[in-house]
Amino acid sequence: MLSKLQSISVKARRVELARDITRPKVCLHARRSLVRLRVAAPQTEEAVGTVQAAGVGDEHSADVALQQLDRAIAERRARRKREQLSYQAAAIAASIGVSGIAIFATYLRFAMHMTVGGAVPWGEVAGTLLLVVGGALGMEMYARYAHKAIWHESPLGWLLHKSHHTPRTGPFEANDLFAIINGLPAMLLCTFGFWLPNVLGAACFGAGLGITLYGMAYMFVHDGLVHRRFPTGPIAGLPYMKRLTVAHQLHHSGKYGGAPWGMFLGPQEPKHIPGAAEEVERLVLELDWSKR
Repeated sequence: MLSKLQSISVKARRVELARDITRPKVCLHARRSLVRLRVAAPQTEEAVGTVQAAGVGDEHSADVALQQLDRAIAERRARRKREQLSYQAAAIAASIGVSGIAIFATYLRFAMHMTVGGAVPWGEVAGTLLLVVGGALGMEMYARYAHKAIWHESPLGWLLHKSHHTPRTGPFEANDLFAIINGLPAMLLCTFGFWLPNVLGAACFGAGLGITLYGMAYMFVHDGLVHRRFPTGPIAGLPYMKRLTVAHQLHHSGKYGGAPWGMFLGPQEPKHIPGAAEEVERLVLELDWSKR
C-alpha cells in the first residue's frame, strides 16, 4: 500500500512539473533548464514542446512527454561524453608529441653547439632556462592584452572568438584556431634559436619553449578545467584553481565589462574592481563540480 502511494506521489509531482513549465514565474529552474536544452541539444525541441503541451493535458500525456525529455537529456549527455573523449584524446596526443619534440630538440641543440673539448655552454643553458620562464610569463601578459584588444574589440578577432561565447556543437570551435596562430611565433623562435650557436640563439630557443609550455598549460586549465571540455582530474579541487575558474566565469557573464581578461593571473584582477572580489569568494563557496 505504501509503495503504491509513493508511486502515485511521484507521478503527481511529474505532472505538476510539466504544468509548472508552462506557468509564468513558476518553476524558474525548470524553465531555464529547458532553454539550455534547446540551445545545447536542438533535437530536444520536440520533446520540450510535448512536455509543455502536456502541462494542460492528462497525467499519461505528461508522463510520456517527460520520458521523451529524459531520453533526449540522456542522448545529449552521451554525445557530450563522446565530445569530451575526442578532445581529451587530441589534447593528450598533442601534448605528448610536442613535449617529446621539445625535449629531443633541446638535447640536440646543446649537443650540436658544444665546444670541441665537450664543455657544456652554461651561459646558453642559463639563457634558455631564463627565457623559458620569461616566455611563459610574457604570454600571460600578452594573452590578457590580446583577449580584450584583439579577440573582443577587433572585428577580425571577434569573428573567431565569438564561437567561444556561444553554445558549441561538436568537440571543437572556431576559437581553437588561436592555438595554431599563437603557436607560429613559438615555432619560429625555436627554429631560429636551434641553429644559432650563441646566447642569443639559446634565448630565442628558450622563449619559444616558454610560449609552448604556456599554450599547453592554457589548454588543460582553460579548456579542460574551466570549460569542462575534457576531465582534468584532482586539480579541480585546488583552491587557486577554483578562484581561476570563477574568475573566468565572471568574464563570460560580462558583469564587469568583460573583466577579468587574464587567465592564470585572472583571479588578481577582481581585487581592483569594486564588488568583484567579494563575488569571486561567494562563487568559490557555491562552486559545485558535480553540477557542471
